[in-house]
Amino acid sequence: MIGYFVTGTDTNVGKTYVASMLARRARSKGLRVFAFKPLETGCQESLGADQRALVEAAGGWQTDLLCGVVQLRRAAAPRVAAREEKRAIDLLQLRSTMEDGARQSDLTIVEGAGGWRVPITDDVDIAALARQVGLPLLVVARAGLGTINHSLLTIEAVERDRCHVAAFVMSRRPDEDRDFALENLEEVSRRWGGRCRLIEDDEAALDELISSSE
Repeated sequence: MIGYFVTGTDTNVGKTYVASMLARRARSKGLRVFAFKPLETGCQESLGADQRALVEAAGGWQTDLLCGVVQLRRAAAPRVAAREEKRAIDLLQLRSTMEDGARQSDLTIVEGAGGWRVPITDDVDIAALARQVGLPLLVVARAGLGTINHSLLTIEAVERDRCHVAAFVMSRRPDEDRDFALENLEEVSRRWGGRCRLIEDDEAALDELISSSE
């Protein structure tokens, strides 16, 4: 399986934005992309908004379970939302679906739900799922106030779990101050020696991730 597992420092930090941008850019370079969010909560329809964005970014070829295995109505951690609906989350099904999609593609992009420690079942969280998948990590963070602490703690947790962080990506929204975002990025890069990038609206900024995955 070649690609990335996209996690975040929190919910609503830009994971889907970055994952979709990466999928579109990879497609523009002739790669067949499988973009997948295995679990999504806060779904009022059969296909959640995040997974819909990922499927469209990947070219719209994905069908059935390749469009997402678990969709839950409540906007909460998967374990909490599944318990409310009295549903069991089948981890083997998540894994086999990811492997099926990966076999049909050149690049696999898996987006987690929320952050690194979000619980999926009583015993398994996003971190454990990412370890099972075995892809290098993209850690996505917001650009504004508070992101330095959240970012460094997440990177520390990922590496303590013996997972490889391929890049730290700070996603800046149009209404956020760019100079402030760059200052935050500099502070993270000063403390962590890996690849740190600010992502705005230029998909070419992700080219190095596509080339290094090949």
